[in-house]
Order: sequence, then structure tokens, then C-alpha cells
Amino acid sequence: MQLALQLAGNRRVLLINSIGTRMPLPGRSTDVRQRIVRKLKSILRGVKKPVPELDNFFVYSPLSVPLYQSALGRRFNTALLLFQLSAVRWWLRLDRPDVIVTPPTAWEVARRLRKRSLSFNRSDKHSAWSEVDQEQVAALERSLLQRSDLVLYVSHALMAEDQADAGARALFLDHGVDFDTFTLDGPQAAELAGLAHPRLGFFGALRDVVLDLDLIVELADARPDLSIVLVGPSTMNMQAVLARPNVHWFGPQPHDKIPSFGRGFDVALMPWLDNDWIRNCNPVKLKEYLALGLPIVTVDFPEVRRYSDVVSIAQSRSEFVRLCSKAADAAAAISQDDGQRRRQREQRRAIVAGDSWLARGRQLAEAIDALPN
Repeated sequence: MQLALQLAGNRRVLLINSIGTRMPLPGRSTDVRQRIVRKLKSILRGVKKPVPELDNFFVYSPLSVPLYQSALGRRFNTALLLFQLSAVRWWLRLDRPDVIVTPPTAWEVARRLRKRSLSFNRSDKHSAWSEVDQEQVAALERSLLQRSDLVLYVSHALMAEDQADAGARALFLDHGVDFDTFTLDGPQAAELAGLAHPRLGFFGALRDVVLDLDLIVELADARPDLSIVLVGPSTMNMQAVLARPNVHWFGPQPHDKIPSFGRGFDVALMPWLDNDWIRNCNPVKLKEYLALGLPIVTVDFPEVRRYSDVVSIAQSRSEFVRLCSKAADAAAAISQDDGQRRRQREQRRAIVAGDSWLARGRQLAEAIDALPN
């Protein structure tokens, strides 16, 4: 979304939101009803201009049926999507657009579109998701890697893994950060007012494929004096973690309110699982935490090692708990010195000062415009 908004500054952009990668099913998927309802609502909106001041930015949610496990289902879905997109492209006068694909399941549609160029936004290793037909999705990924004009990465580890297929067409395009939203100055969430310091917090989706709730339980049990704050929607069973009196979950929040929770943290957490998806990820919240000036404790994964001089990286579960305790104690030690606390936060924010979404959008536009016709 952020990149699309930046590109729309000087060209017409149609954001397709979104071609799925798996059919949500009870027993295999989480949050099934909410997923289906949310998708149906977006489909009924048709083509929208969500940002009134951006005349060139359009969002469309097509009807799709992600039956990728069968050849007949794939053909039906491709035909359905091509019909819809042809009508929308005609209406918006997008004759030979530059096409950027994120979900690999869009390959069958993208390869049939009349276009100037094709870029693959390799933001995740989708074939590592537990809910998908991994063999089928991996085949789609390979097709995109081999036949795209440009392959974009946020993970150096995944970029290295794909080197044989992507070759010189690979481009590392790091995440940006919304500095106007994630600011040092501003209110703290009123919900945090009654919670004791030090506060260790996490904001974002609490998903069973990425977040290690057991690790949060271990931390809560080891340091019952700490307030552990979780902010975001959950697809997980929260009963065990919320049985700890020092763990507080505030559920989903509007995006523009998230920084007010972060400003109330003393330490920010990234308690990820150890799996293939995490090893190939680059969470945007890392830069958002730094923009808020927060000390960070995380489990180890390749992309975070670039920040090892400012982020505490744990090599084991016990070390994660130890580093959290150390960071909490350090935060408590300077809690009465507003000047020192402010200076430390400004220093962390300065680390990501050059990582605006505007800069990322310009980098992407230059790379696409450089592609041959």
C-alpha cells in the first residue's frame, strides 16, 4: 500500500486487493469467518479512490476463488479474474501497464495481461505458509522468479536463496517507515495509564504462524513485576498467556492509534517463532519501533543482524528472557531522567532517518522506468 501510494504521485496506479493464496477452511485456517466476511465486503466496494487527494490511485477487490489444488479450479479462477481486470483496465485506460505481483497465485493472470513489464515483489516466501498447497505455490514462485523483468526483495537471505533463478534481475528494496505517524512526540494510549512500568510491548497481528506465545508466557512468569502489553488482532488461543496477571492484550486498534501505544512502551518485543517464514522475513515493525525510539529485544533472524549494534538479539529462549530483563532494568534506571531518555530515543530514530516511504517509492519507480519496453 505504501509503495502504491508513492507511485501514484506521478502515474496512474490500480491496486488489486488481493488475489488469495489459499482457501480458508475450518480446521486448517484460523479466523475463517472473519476472513470470508472481510473479503466479501471489499469485493462489494468495486473500484474505489480511497485517498481523495490522489486522483491517480485506485483500489479494486476482484471476486476470486482460490482453488489452486486443481487444474480446473486454476483455469476457472484465471478466466474469472482476467474478465474482471479487463473491464477495470478499459475503464481506467490502462493499456500496457507496468505490472507488480506480490502473491504468486497471480502468475497465471499476470502472464496473460498485456503489459509493458512484470515485477515480482518477493516480500515473503509464500510456499512456506502452512495453509497453502506448498508444492503448487512453490511452482508459481519459480515461474515468477524466472520470467519477471524485475524481482524485488526485502530479505537478503531470500534474495541469496533465489539467486540461481532471479540472477541480475534481483533488487533489494528495503521497507520504509511512516515518519508522520510513528513520531516521538504525541499522546500515549489512555488504555496504558494504569499499567506499571517497565512496560514491554508488541504491536501487530498475533498470528500462530509467526508469534511465539509460549515465549511471552516464559517472560511473564520469569518477571511478574513487568507489564507485558500486546496490541493487535489475534488468530491464536490467548487463554494461557492472559492467565498471567502481568500480560495485557488490547486487541485490534486503528492504524493511526498504534504509535500512541508504542510511545507508552519502555521496551519493544519481537518474539518470533523459529521457522522458514521468519528466517526469510523483514518485519516493517522493526523500523517503526526504531522511529518511536524504542529499545528492541528480538529472537534471531538474518535480516535483523544488520541492526545488531542497536537491537538486542537473542540466540535462545533463555537469552530472550534475560535480554528482556536487562532492557527493562535499563529503562527503569533512566525513567526519572527525561533528558537522557529523550536523547536515547532520538538516537534510535536517527538510525532510520533515511528510510522514508517516499525514498522507497522513488527507488522503485526508477527501477521500473529503467526496464526496456
